[in-house]
Parts: sequence; C-alpha cells; structure tokens
Amino acid sequence: MNKILPCLLGCVVALFFAGCLTTPVSEGGVQVTNSNVNAIIDAANNVFAQSGYSPGPANYPDSVSFDKPAGAFGNLMWGSYDQKQTIRAKVRMTPIPGTSNYRLSAQASTVSSAGEAGFEDSRKISLFSGEFTPLLRKIAAQASGAGN
Repeated sequence: MNKILPCLLGCVVALFFAGCLTTPVSEGGVQVTNSNVNAIIDAANNVFAQSGYSPGPANYPDSVSFDKPAGAFGNLMWGSYDQKQTIRAKVRMTPIPGTSNYRLSAQASTVSSAGEAGFEDSRKISLFSGEFTPLLRKIAAQASGAGN
C-alpha cells in the first residue's frame, strides 16, 4: 500500500502537468481560415468601427486593440472622482501552425487615462469579453479566404 500511493500520486501530477502543456489551438476563440494578419487587421478595423470603437494600441503582428468610452455603468463601476473610463478590447491573432489559419480571441479591459503615455491604468475584466464573440465572427467572415 505504501508503494502504490506515491506511484499513483506521481501519475496524477504527471497527467496534470501534461494537460497544462497541451492546449489545442482550436479551443476557444474564432478561427479565420486561409488568411493573413493584414487582412484580419483590416477586417477588425472595419467591424469595431461599426460598433463605435476607435483604434487603440497595437502589438503587430500579435494583437490589436480598440477603445470605446465606458458608459455610465462602466464609469460607476471602475471610475473614481470624475475619472472617465475606457473599455479596451484587445484582439489576439494566434497563427495555427502548419496552416494559413488564425485563431482570434478577445480580452476586455477597463482603462483610466487612456491615451496618456505613462499614466494609463488598465484592469482586465471578464464582464465584457463575451460581447466580442459576434464581432470576432464578423472579422473571420470578412478576412477568411484572403490568402497569405
């Protein structure tokens, strides 16, 4: 019994770490087929502009961001002393190895002092992240088939 318990525990730990290291690219987000980063960014600029967002900071070719002033609820939740808040959507473009496909995912943040270099303060929020799935699908529809 004493020999079985450490062996069993070792197997459980090994399986846990093996699962952590192998996250399939296809899980989560929205897939863009046969495309390239520039086509995805062009589509994202178009789709987010239609939803009232303006371009924000970018980390080409990995991600682009879009900003929108927070409404009364956002300012109440995350603002302080008349500090206006900005909702920032960061769209990550992850290439799928061996293909010309990409996986898009979005993360929402609330940003105070947006656009002021050195003074921005951002906090990730999960409340708005689900709202971006329809936008990501529109981006995928527009950017798919653009080729390399």
